[in-house]
Formats: sequence, C-alpha cells, structure tokens
Amino acid sequence: MASPYVAVVGAGDASAVQLRAAEEVGRAVARAGACLVCGGLGGVMAAACRGASEVGGVTIGVLPGSDRRAGNEWLTVALPTGLGELRNGLVVRAADVVIAVGGAYGTLSEVALALKTGVPVVGLDSWEVDGVLAVDSPAAAVERALELAVGGRA
Repeated sequence: MASPYVAVVGAGDASAVQLRAAEEVGRAVARAGACLVCGGLGGVMAAACRGASEVGGVTIGVLPGSDRRAGNEWLTVALPTGLGELRNGLVVRAADVVIAVGGAYGTLSEVALALKTGVPVVGLDSWEVDGVLAVDSPAAAVERALELAVGGRA
C-alpha cells in the first residue's frame, strides 16, 4: 500500500496558534509515514514542513515561482512551477486528503478545488464550508485525514 499524500494548506501570515498547530500536524503526518505536500513557502506551509522534518518525514513543496531555492528550508523536494497561485490546483490534485489550518482566500481556493474534485478536506480553525470536516486539534486532524486517505490514490 502506498503512503498517503497529505496536503497541509493555510496562510503564509498565520497566527502563532495556527503555526503551532501546523507544526504539530506536520509532525503527526510524518510519524504516520505519510508524505506532506504543501505550497512550499512560509507560514503554515513552513511550520508543517518543520514539524515533519524534525521527525524524519518527507515534505514536498509545489512552489509558485520558477526558483526552487525560494522554498522553505524544511522541504525534502521543492518543485518550481512558475504558475503563481495556479499551483494551488497542483497541491490539491497531488493529495489524497487536505488538512486546512486557518487560512485566507488562497486556502479557500484550495478547499473549494479539493471539494469539487472529490479530495476530502479536514479543517482545523479554518473555513466553515459544507463538506469540510471540522476538528478541534492537530491530532484529530491527522487521524481523520488518514482515515479519509485510506491507501492513497497511487
């Protein structure tokens, strides 16, 4: 069975509480043996990658620009796309499940695209949208996400 790919999405300018939550999410994703996919930059993305990296996890950043060096320092793989915000679609399509931590309109676009394309979404202090499974802790977010990802799309 392939490791699930879990996208962690959220704002680049997240609150301190959201950053701590994202780091815990990243750590739990990695400990579960899943791959963490994100937009590869700062804020929630960097915090989740830092958490995953600290416990030996694999992190994949789908970058908006053309320079892989623009990715955060905790990425295992940095994929420059040159697509700007359109890269949000690649983040979602690469994932078996999405965990949204906080977020602004970029996060909302990822949530909407995931729901439209049948990718399950778990929300932690995030958008209240029909179809998003709201949870109240990082541990619950990852537990539910892994249940929803079951085996990945390979």
